[in-house]
Amino acid sequence: MEMMNSHPGIYLVLDPSMDEELLLHKLSLCLKEKLAAVQIWDNFNAEQNIPDLVQKVCERCQPKGVRVFINNRWNLLSNTDVDGVHFDEIPENYSVIKTKVNKPFLSGLTCNNDLAWVHWANENQMDYISFCSIFPSSTANSCDLVDFETIQQASEIFSKAIFLAGGIKPENIEKLSSLKYNGVAVVSGIMSSDTPDLAIKQYQEKLNSK
Repeated sequence: MEMMNSHPGIYLVLDPSMDEELLLHKLSLCLKEKLAAVQIWDNFNAEQNIPDLVQKVCERCQPKGVRVFINNRWNLLSNTDVDGVHFDEIPENYSVIKTKVNKPFLSGLTCNNDLAWVHWANENQMDYISFCSIFPSSTANSCDLVDFETIQQASEIFSKAIFLAGGIKPENIEKLSSLKYNGVAVVSGIMSSDTPDLAIKQYQEKLNSK
């Protein structure tokens, strides 16, 4: 199972606490453009029908060849069509999780300034890693700022895709020019826009010129 379509770059993170109709409308607009993947953030409302929303996202993304990841809640791999799981921390008993899921799935891990996490991701054959937070961000306020030197070292350890997340905007992407990475993970920079498809184009233009 391959993670990427032929257009890496934008890894779109959805906030499921958003009004569902608006969320799905904006997602449909985003899917007019090329996306590397979509992640459903673990930020659900208390009364939300989580499997139902996850399935609706999958039904929109997968016909476009866009992989869908669930944040942390790996149990949803068994009862939805989600393609993979993104872990915010190194999961305990990862081998047990794989046994319980009992089917191939994609996986990613948020990394920080501790390169031991990058080594763990490499040894456990994660499909990608992401670094958070690159810049200060309201949606990544639990993340410490990552040293660029850490990212440079990680690219020598981890051979698969590397994404950068946290406070990244079209106007500051050029500050990342010294780094080796496959794309950027974005939440509010796209989904807060009334025209998220145009916001994606702005990011892509900057990424293509890096």
